[in-house]
Parts: sequence; structure tokens; C-alpha cells
Amino acid sequence: MKQEILKKFKPFLWSYDIEKMDIERDKSRIITNVLNLGTKEAIDLLFEIYNRNDIKELVKNPKPGEWSKKSLNYWSIIFDLKPKYVLRHFR
Repeated sequence: MKQEILKKFKPFLWSYDIEKMDIERDKSRIITNVLNLGTKEAIDLLFEIYNRNDIKELVKNPKPGEWSKKSLNYWSIIFDLKPKYVLRHFR
């Protein structure tokens, strides 16, 4: 079941070996990539799988260099929060 879910996210995790990924252990990577690159269907599935607060926390505390500026801005508006980041660290 978990591998089937990861296969649905494969287009957004193209540089990772999804066979070696774990849906819980790698949730930060999965959430970040899907929010940055995902389709509406992928994002809807993401919100079914992961707790909204976990997703929100990743937007609030983004890792430098892992978010596009536009995606981070969009999700900040959706969650009504201000991320803690330095602008120069984002693409």
C-alpha cells in the first residue's frame, strides 16, 4: 500500500529511488517536493496521507534551498503563516 502511494508521487520525486523511500521516514522530502511540484491530485492525496499540522510545520520552517519562492509564498498564504527563512536560500 505504501509503495503504491509513493508511485503516485514518483513524478515529483524523480531524483530519488522511491523503492528505498519510506512514507513516514521521508515525509519531509515527500511533502516538500509534492507541494513544490505536485498536481492538484497529488496534493489532495498528500493531505489525505499526512497530518495538516505536519504539512504546515514544513511550510513554516522550510529547509534552505528546497523550496521555490513562488511555492513557498503560495503555501504561506494558504496556511496564513510567515515562514522562517532567508530569501537568498530559495530558488
